Amino acid sequence: MAFGGTSATRGRDGSAPVWLFDLDDTLHDAGVSAFRGINVAMTDYIERELAVDRAEADRLRGHYWARYGATMLGLIRHHGVRAPHFLHDTHRLPGLEQRLRAHPHDLAALARLPGRRLILTNAPRAYAERVLDALGMRRLFHGIVAIEQMRMFGHWRPKPDARMFRALCTKLRVRPSRCVLVEDTLAHQKSARAVGLHTVWMQRWLLSRGSAHGPEAGLELRRKPAFVCDRIRALPDLLRIRQRPSQRPRPIPR
Repeated sequence: MAFGGTSATRGRDGSAPVWLFDLDDTLHDAGVSAFRGINVAMTDYIERELAVDRAEADRLRGHYWARYGATMLGLIRHHGVRAPHFLHDTHRLPGLEQRLRAHPHDLAALARLPGRRLILTNAPRAYAERVLDALGMRRLFHGIVAIEQMRMFGHWRPKPDARMFRALCTKLRVRPSRCVLVEDTLAHQKSARAVGLHTVWMQRWLLSRGSAHGPEAGLELRRKPAFVCDRIRALPDLLRIRQRPSQRPRPIPR
């Protein structure tokens, strides 16, 4: 199966891929527009709700992010924090829309991709909708899978939880080999590739900053891990990538 272009994107059986796009640092530069405000808001929340000092609140925020892939999971598991309250309080971000910008060539590239296009983000839905509206991209996606939809049997399963990827493929009624995950975070790609998804590492804003951040700080950006199928620097590069036959994963269990 090949991805990209008007004819090379469809498989031999005529099927089109399902594109799963991360949001922050994949479709926009969240380091400039959102992350600073989110980090401050999360630290404020922890300091206030857990009644700890500022240094401890900042430590817990970073520690739970590195350990669980989402600060919220650590707060739920160890402190009984209510997820809806946390998500609403930490993603209000006044003035967010004024800090967001999209390039016309990105919009054009997204519009040309065949098949379904979905947002897959560990952020809350209300935040994702605000970002997509401000970027002028909402009309280009067929749906949003936000963190509120990443619950299974009463447990939160956000990226990089492999169970969530499997459940999503089942819900979409699509084999993992037909799904393309476009992400900036390697931990999410590693998990998705183990399930059988085609993985694309978006490096645009990582390269502009010269380094990765958070749990991937110090990562060599010019090296491609085995679980990464393709690397891109801009969304139009998606029109040229291919899934090679040797990378075709095993079918989803029936």
